[in-house]
Amino acid sequence: MRAVRTPEPADLVAANVVVGRELSMTPVVPVAGFGADVAMKLETFHPTGSFKVRGALVAVAGALGRDADRPVVAASAGNHGLGVAFAADRLGARATVVVPVTPSPVKLAALERSRVRLVRRGNSYDEAERHALALAGEGAHFISPYNDPEVIAGQGTIGLELFEQVPDLSTIVAPVGGGGLLAGLALAATTVTGVRVVGVEAAMSRAFSAALDAGRVVPVEVGATLADGFAGGLVAEGSAAAALAPLLGRRITSGPGTTVVVLTGRNIAAATLARVLGH
Repeated sequence: MRAVRTPEPADLVAANVVVGRELSMTPVVPVAGFGADVAMKLETFHPTGSFKVRGALVAVAGALGRDADRPVVAASAGNHGLGVAFAADRLGARATVVVPVTPSPVKLAALERSRVRLVRRGNSYDEAERHALALAGEGAHFISPYNDPEVIAGQGTIGLELFEQVPDLSTIVAPVGGGGLLAGLALAATTVTGVRVVGVEAAMSRAFSAALDAGRVVPVEVGATLADGFAGGLVAEGSAAAALAPLLGRRITSGPGTTVVVLTGRNIAAATLARVLGH
């Protein structure tokens, strides 16, 4: 694991300038069947279909500000790569995205339509990341989807928008993978009072909680879990829709104030959506 500096509120302020300049604020809508005090923040409305474009824009802008001629490189199973591709095209950076040989078909197709240099390497994200880090060793700037202060600050701008959009906000619920989104939301929550952040982790992919329990990054076995799905009548990836699960099972109670679930992405494979809807 690379050692990086801890992001600070000042990073959040700088990130908000970049995101506000390049992206529209995503909407907050009620969740049918949950009452007036539960809503969703629709990060699915971004041009790449996922919240990860926020952190990518901030990180690419930062890299260009430090050295406009230095290329960037990222490893991704899909959404982070799409964000980096969008940011590189928007801001004029040269970018390489390394993906495993078996990524989500819909995300791979979108990456293939972009202008980035696409490299397929390894059977897992970890193997793709190792190759991306090797390319960074040759001079490129590596942008991690979670272990990067500018990426974390970029994801934290979701919280800043929610503070403006939902005056009685009390709880933000978001899915947890590598932890970049949760870290950004937690950073944002330090700038206000009375807002808690709840992370939701897939039972079959518990890398974050395992690391938290051990106090360090530890290897975990990832089981089979739904990679894509839908929620609330809106098409979404399973990792995005998972944040609704604790509310459905009443593991998280809403109120006082409004609870907002961050719906993080929509990039679902058509075959997977058809299979889910068939059930």
